Amino acid sequence: MKKSNTSFSPLKFGKSQYIRSVESYKTYTITEAKKRMERYCAYQERCHKEVCNKLKEMRMIPIAIDQIIHDLITDNYLNETRFAQSFARGKFRSKKWGKQRISRELKIREISAFNIKIALQEITDQEYLTTFDQLVSKRLQQLNGERDQQKKRKKLADYLLYRGWESPLVWERVRAIN
Repeated sequence: MKKSNTSFSPLKFGKSQYIRSVESYKTYTITEAKKRMERYCAYQERCHKEVCNKLKEMRMIPIAIDQIIHDLITDNYLNETRFAQSFARGKFRSKKWGKQRISRELKIREISAFNIKIALQEITDQEYLTTFDQLVSKRLQQLNGERDQQKKRKKLADYLLYRGWESPLVWERVRAIN
């Protein structure tokens, strides 16, 4: 059998390029990373998943990540309940999301069912229904040019359901349209 003169290299570039690319990554000590995460959490409420992802981007090892997250929780920089409450209030008031959408987004961020329940209690029933009514009237005004009542109803329902409002509430309002 004939031997090949070319040697196989798994790297797509030369050794000196590889060394330079590895050297370009900044490394952090646990103390440095903790200080950065303290600033990161102090700027805005964060969930555990966001902090963990940020630490992974910083190339921290799992043991260090666990230690830093534990320290952040102990020092009250990181609090899932506080994050969930802030998230629910903010998304409801600024983006006019319904409870379904807020709940779904919190689940994506791996927030516990208990904390989601507490977060949704931040929204009062009166405020919720008032916002729903305002959203419906605003959307109906936008759909004023639509002549086909069926299309108008469908567009309204799609709009409200996408924003996470409860189906019975949406369909009750859609049926009331003349």
